Amino acid sequence: MVSVAEKIIKTHTISDDGKEIELMIDQTLTQDATGTMAYLQFEALRTPKVKTELSVSYVDHNTLQSGPFNADDHEYLRTVASKYGILFSKAGNGICHQVHLENFAKPGKTLLGSDSHTPNAGGLGMVAIGAGGLDVALAMAGQPFTLKKQKIVGVKLTGKLKPWVSAKDVILEVLRRTGVKGGVGKIMEYFGEGLKTLSVPERATITNMGAELGATTSVFPSDDVTLKFLKAHGREKDWSELTADDESYDEVIEIDLAALEPLIAKPHSPGNVVKVSDVEGVDVNQVCIGSCTNSSLKDLKTAAKILKGKTIHPTVSLTVSPGSKQVLSMLAGDGGLSALVKAGARILECACGPCIGMGQSPPSRGVSVRTFNRNFEGRSGTKDAQVYLSSVETAVATALNGKLTDPRKLGEYPAVEMPLLFDKDESTIIKPSGGDIIRGPNIKPLPINTPLSDNLSGEVLLKVGDDISTDHIMPAGSKILPLRSNIPEISKYVFEVVDSTFHDRAKEKGGGVIVGGANYGQGSSREHAALAPMYLGIKAVFAKSFARIHMANLINFGILPLTFKNPKDYDHIKQGDNIVIEDIVSKIENPEYTVKIAGKDVSVTNTFSKKQVEILKAGGLLNLHVKCIK
Repeated sequence: MVSVAEKIIKTHTISDDGKEIELMIDQTLTQDATGTMAYLQFEALRTPKVKTELSVSYVDHNTLQSGPFNADDHEYLRTVASKYGILFSKAGNGICHQVHLENFAKPGKTLLGSDSHTPNAGGLGMVAIGAGGLDVALAMAGQPFTLKKQKIVGVKLTGKLKPWVSAKDVILEVLRRTGVKGGVGKIMEYFGEGLKTLSVPERATITNMGAELGATTSVFPSDDVTLKFLKAHGREKDWSELTADDESYDEVIEIDLAALEPLIAKPHSPGNVVKVSDVEGVDVNQVCIGSCTNSSLKDLKTAAKILKGKTIHPTVSLTVSPGSKQVLSMLAGDGGLSALVKAGARILECACGPCIGMGQSPPSRGVSVRTFNRNFEGRSGTKDAQVYLSSVETAVATALNGKLTDPRKLGEYPAVEMPLLFDKDESTIIKPSGGDIIRGPNIKPLPINTPLSDNLSGEVLLKVGDDISTDHIMPAGSKILPLRSNIPEISKYVFEVVDSTFHDRAKEKGGGVIVGGANYGQGSSREHAALAPMYLGIKAVFAKSFARIHMANLINFGILPLTFKNPKDYDHIKQGDNIVIEDIVSKIENPEYTVKIAGKDVSVTNTFSKKQVEILKAGGLLNLHVKCIK
């Protein structure tokens, strides 16, 4: 069997040892929450120009300019892009994944992005993978990306969605069946007759939120639907047909689109999925439409059509975040923007906004229904808020009624016609022209780890449960994200939402270790969740299992991610226990070894590759690539 994913991977493979492949990367993207650190790391590699076919730096996360921090970092991003040959997408131009889909994504190419929702471009037939900023920096320097061999899961789509059921309900159904760990070590590939009924933006909604499965990426074939999208954007020259040779996959999930009904993810996990009809009637304070998952022109035209001539419920605050300047301009041109405003919607900037807690936090104990991709506890900026994830249709129906509402109760589904040709305006995508780099005072030097010591010991500084996300480890939001290029300052907030004493205790003890449950580090690709703990002296994390990107980031910064051989050993460890690992430099080359925890032997396992062992011994990936960093 040669699937779409395998075809792309095969044409980009530099080496293959049977367990891992080294993949050449065609395109990269960064966003401003992760980009400053990625470009500081790229500078440390001393490469005069990027070596990829295309690299784009987007400003979409930290557009709230309260004080100079974000604005200073944006000047750094603009000038570093200009010097090294990188396109720069200004604040207000849109969310990286939506803008990339409109302007740059190409079937058959590889994309590496310092954002976990980079697989959005898989809706257009790319192998698009989220990674830490250091991996992206190395890709820009011409280095391959190392990837463990993946299982290919075929998701067979048949039938056609019924009115009021959308692509968001498709990916929610996959999450309902598999959970947030169901895609770990896997690529999700969609096939079947149902494909032809889904547009590229709908496909991108599905591949985008595949990140919540823990999947490495998700991909659709490139077909006539893809060609139609590229023609509408004046990019038909970028099209190439790309389909699977047969329909034999490692696993197969079958979904009859016609059998689906509106679904919703309850607090506090994207995998906590139920039918909307089962939770109807819950009072709602806020509805937010947007994010990289649901901010396309089709999404917002749908919302505008449903709301036209209506008014939202008086107790509901409705916000709309267009995914790009193109979407906003075209929505304004066809009257859709007016319909939203007249209905009572608050129109926000073309940016991530509320999705990452950058404004529009719900009230205390408030209920918010969002068309976003994540609803982790506290991510909205309000710790005790109850956040639900839904389709645009369900969100609008809820905004109209002030309660969770099955959208099928709204009557006839409105027809939404898409334009044959989209507006083209590249004035806010700046081409590189050289020049000096501007560095604001908040941009501090990169912290560098020391090589791995032969004997490690330390206290269990914190024990946490299952499904700890990078939002738990390194929170985002308007208070903390502006400190992203200042590791000493941002490290003060490590685990703040879990234990506000963690930073002080880590400094007092001179570091230590963390113990976690299953799926440790799920969610965002933010490498600050590894970099800041490394700065605080964290030497190892013990867990039942790890999320892919976070595990890679831990290794990249020289923190040992060790997995309990017997998950029950987790139950016997307490915060404050002492851990001793002797002869670790030689032990990590083995798949299994013992460590001392509170004086008892505990078996741990790892699946480190030869390269990862080298990285850990060196104290991190930068140490391995750069001999003398001051």
